[in-house]
Amino acid sequence: MFYTAESGGVRTYLTAKGNWLARQTSIEHVVVAPSMIEAKGARFIGVPSLPIPYAKGYRMPLSCRIAAHKIQQLEPDLIEVGDPYQLAWAALRVRDRTGTPTVGFCHSDLPRLIAHRFGPAAQRLANRYMRSLYRHFDMVLAPSQTVTRQLHDMGIAQARHQPLGVDTQTFSPARRNPALRQELGLPEEARLLIYAGRFTREKRLPLLLDAVRRLGDPYHLVMVGSGGTLPSASRVTYLPFQPDAAALAGLIASCDMLVHPGDQETFGLIVLEAMACGIPVVGADAGGISELIDDSTGVLVRPGSASALAEGIRHLYERDIDAMGRNARRRTVAQYDWSRIVPQLMHHYASLFAAHRHVEFGVGSSYAPD
Repeated sequence: MFYTAESGGVRTYLTAKGNWLARQTSIEHVVVAPSMIEAKGARFIGVPSLPIPYAKGYRMPLSCRIAAHKIQQLEPDLIEVGDPYQLAWAALRVRDRTGTPTVGFCHSDLPRLIAHRFGPAAQRLANRYMRSLYRHFDMVLAPSQTVTRQLHDMGIAQARHQPLGVDTQTFSPARRNPALRQELGLPEEARLLIYAGRFTREKRLPLLLDAVRRLGDPYHLVMVGSGGTLPSASRVTYLPFQPDAAALAGLIASCDMLVHPGDQETFGLIVLEAMACGIPVVGADAGGISELIDDSTGVLVRPGSASALAEGIRHLYERDIDAMGRNARRRTVAQYDWSRIVPQLMHHYASLFAAHRHVEFGVGSSYAPD
């Protein structure tokens, strides 16, 4: 359900994995989703669905039975599930029938999202739901150590840490456009901040707008994305969602720093994309983002505070942001390029195959139920 035209990390991850597999192996990568878009780097199988109200681009499968039938028809050697909703249960139906090794990738911190909207009692229910779902999977992957620990605390002993990656050729300092300030009608001395992502409640964007208001001149914020409507504000420029990754990279690389106020990120892929573009990051010291930023690549600030966010931005300008951007680029290339991340994922798959039938990954064997 997270695979949509304007989705972020999940679609990026699936596209990168599919492209890597197509170049490096004879493995076929198939995306099954209730989406109205075509997959790149993979076959795409759509399932009957309806749009979810007020959730732009997201669709709900009409039937777990139909989705399970479509998955089983593919005769997969391995199933990976990317959301904790209907398709997860459909995949588990196939696993129960065929014994196909099944991985759950925990891309969303559902209990935390639920708590933010509905309170602690709803969070406890969400925790119980996650436990009841993920305990059925042969392996559960989590993009950050934070989420891995949360899963372990739920009793999901088979949870493993697997970070996401970034295309360091697309997201590169070479995309920098020195004329961006002029194109935006800003003076050369403007201190240019950028946020890129969905305009949704959990991103805590009112905090960012408040921080920019507190900062005043010469700070200016570029907001790139789609979703909810945000108020117009001085020193803020809104730009639409950028479906072309190179265009997004050009905007990011042309700003001084990325600012991300969200405190519910399971990973924070946009942070890596900014670091790959050679700019430092100011982020909330919470969730997956806190694992990506250190003192040499950015600043972590107290979550939920516009004043802390503003002070973090000021503090970063007092340092050598060019040097920090170079550090961020080096770290991202060394640790998070997809050419390093996808082989790690393949290692997880191989260990799962070995645990089932002691076979070498990729031979195309069938699997019996446990």
